[in-house]
Amino acid sequence: MAIARFAPSPTGDLHIGNLRTALLNWLVAREAGGEFILRIDDTDLERSKEEFVDSIKYDLQWLGLEWDRLERQSLRLERYREVADDLRESGRLYECFETPVELSLKRKSQLGRGRPPVYDRASLNLPNEEIARMRSERAGYWRFLLDRASVAWRDQIFGEVSIDAASVSDPVLIRADGAFLYTMASVVDDLDMNISIVVRGSDHLTNTATQVQIMEALGRKPPAFAHHSLLTGPGGEPFSKRTGDLSLKELRSGGMEPMAILSLLATTGSSESTKLFGSMDELLEVFSIGSFSTAPTKFDPDAIARLTARRLSGLPYVEVATGIRELGVPDDAAEAFWLATRENIAVFNDLSEWWRICLKGAEPSVRDDDKEFVGQALEMLPDPPFSTDTWRNWTADVSRRTGRRGRKLYMPLRKALTGRDSGPEMAGLMPLLRHVRR
Repeated sequence: MAIARFAPSPTGDLHIGNLRTALLNWLVAREAGGEFILRIDDTDLERSKEEFVDSIKYDLQWLGLEWDRLERQSLRLERYREVADDLRESGRLYECFETPVELSLKRKSQLGRGRPPVYDRASLNLPNEEIARMRSERAGYWRFLLDRASVAWRDQIFGEVSIDAASVSDPVLIRADGAFLYTMASVVDDLDMNISIVVRGSDHLTNTATQVQIMEALGRKPPAFAHHSLLTGPGGEPFSKRTGDLSLKELRSGGMEPMAILSLLATTGSSESTKLFGSMDELLEVFSIGSFSTAPTKFDPDAIARLTARRLSGLPYVEVATGIRELGVPDDAAEAFWLATRENIAVFNDLSEWWRICLKGAEPSVRDDDKEFVGQALEMLPDPPFSTDTWRNWTADVSRRTGRRGRKLYMPLRKALTGRDSGPEMAGLMPLLRHVRR
């Protein structure tokens, strides 16, 4: 049984980039009839905010990405301490004392000599008296001692991957203030929770090599890995949850439909053509993690709006009945209102303006050379209530009286009744008009 996880840090709102990671893990788990874990990476107690935990959970539930289990890393600190002690005892975790400034100078020196900026392990073999002296001056932090060998695995997206650990600095697992960093907490959790596959962005490839070594140092077999390409904006720029680039909160407030968002994210960057899926079950039928490309993937935000409009145009009344009732549309007109307007809205909230037009009438939009014609036509229009035959009978009478036909007949009358030059079929809209401004 596949067990996958999504491990966001609650330091900002979810955006399209990390939502994609959540969705792919959810799909991998559900495709195999497995378990999906939401794991909140809140070990950074200063930056983690409970409001963002709530926001992450709300976003996932709004999209229908329900989790089977919720975990909080801040509740597992004692477990991380146990593992850290084991790694110290085995000689794989060593204390360091360089300041950020000292490390920066070392990196600059290495680069200046044409060498890779890899930590030189200066703290690895410090004598005990030197360690004691350094501890009296500053708190130490802890690095994992990498085996300077190649780490290889078969990635479910990248294929065969090999990373030379000699080109990577020994990763810091514990900060000087005692906080456990992502690499440490993630490894321990993935092992303890029996995660069978980790799906994440390709920017984690090097992290994966170090995590594999930590897992093996703990005597455990690593899970499978799948590193998806990174999404970029239309100009190739990265998304960011801190700047709010296409956050779920923004998309929701903008009226975007969950299934439109999920349909686009589940296919962008894969061999499956982008289309609107009617449900997650439909999406699961074509989903394959191996169909995704390794190349950075440009993301078209406008596609969400197009898919949203397409989804709304095909929704049956039963799925929107509650929302239409909340607009104040009476039950006896609600279904007819939806069927008349659904193909003429970009987002659901557009309905409120159409109902306002139906209820109170629109400010007529009439060209000067059409004013006499429109005035004559409105005098011929009977008072509401109208029927489905009203538009046909009225325009036929007006045509006979004025001699106008085609666009010259219909467009001025549409604009007089709705204030717009496009919109629902007038035959279906007329029975819904409660008032006409003459």
